[in-house]
Amino acid sequence: MTAPRRITVLLPVLGLIVVAICGLTLLALATVRVGPLAVVIGMAAALVPVAAVVAVFLWIDRWEPEPAKLLRLAFVYGACIAAILALLINNTAEAVGDMLLGRGNGGKISALVSAPLVEEAAKGSFVLAVFLRRSEEFDGIIDGIVYAGFTAAGFAFTENIYYFGRAFAEYGFGGSTSNGVVAAFVLRGVLSPFTHPLFAALTGVGFGLAARATSRLAKVLAPIGGYLTAVLLHALWNGSATLGGGKTFITVYFLIMVPMFIAVALLVLLHRRREQRIITAALPAMVKARWIAPSEVELLSSLGGRRLWRRQARRQSGRPAAKAVAAYQGSVTALAFLKRRNGSADRAERESELLVALRASRAEAVRLAGGNRDHVG
Repeated sequence: MTAPRRITVLLPVLGLIVVAICGLTLLALATVRVGPLAVVIGMAAALVPVAAVVAVFLWIDRWEPEPAKLLRLAFVYGACIAAILALLINNTAEAVGDMLLGRGNGGKISALVSAPLVEEAAKGSFVLAVFLRRSEEFDGIIDGIVYAGFTAAGFAFTENIYYFGRAFAEYGFGGSTSNGVVAAFVLRGVLSPFTHPLFAALTGVGFGLAARATSRLAKVLAPIGGYLTAVLLHALWNGSATLGGGKTFITVYFLIMVPMFIAVALLVLLHRRREQRIITAALPAMVKARWIAPSEVELLSSLGGRRLWRRQARRQSGRPAAKAVAAYQGSVTALAFLKRRNGSADRAERESELLVALRASRAEAVRLAGGNRDHVG
């Protein structure tokens, strides 16, 4: 076995080992601090908001779904590796702050300085890796938001397990008090489940802008700008909870966090519509090139049409046929986005790869559907 081949085989194994070690370490630390029952309660409570957050990002990623394996990796990376990196560095910053500024001040330093800088860098590092290693699949702002969102969802999941578990260990379910699991769940799971994804999404927006930029300077400055914006917003959020009273927290929440969330949501909607226009505009040329059938244009030009097509394939020919149709739709979308990349050095090679994937998925769908070549469903 050659050296490059050994590296290709060993890297995933080493990655799994690192993730497993990080995950087990976090579980052990949480168990030692709050106890096994509290960890179980915290995990059960943390599943609810993370399920909602993941569902939203899957909805955002409908036009050109990112590889499922990569999204799962993003979540696991955020939940294990990013979380333990943040824990180690934040705890160190807190200890140093206590030593230099007096006991009790280290936590403030950690919350206001260390946590925003380190946590946003840890979450953003995965997006950076995808941006550099899988540039052919990084098409713009939506991709940046989705990868950042999944990483942040994993990070928030791990963090919530500890916070909910600690609330249970100290106050139980809460009852008539303002503490406990119920109060923590309302604050973190109902009022602010999207805080970490929102911060990370700003970094993702920066990478999305860089993916579409033509100058090298913009490709560097856009991610840095997104990261710094995420850090500032994160520091403001932590500061309102750490230094400010209840009124300060509510003011920051309603006057800054909610409008920022709405702004990002509107940005997502705007770019989803833009993606639809790009695809719709590219379909006639694909018909002319005989890449797709004329009868498929209407079905491919809307999410509703695509969903109906997959449902029909599943109902008539089973789940494998629906998966083949979904792969075919994804190849069409990727080709449409590739058409707008002017001057890309590897565009011809990437187009050939996508055409091979398109024809293979079409042939598979036709085979499973019983040989109807006019319509692959």
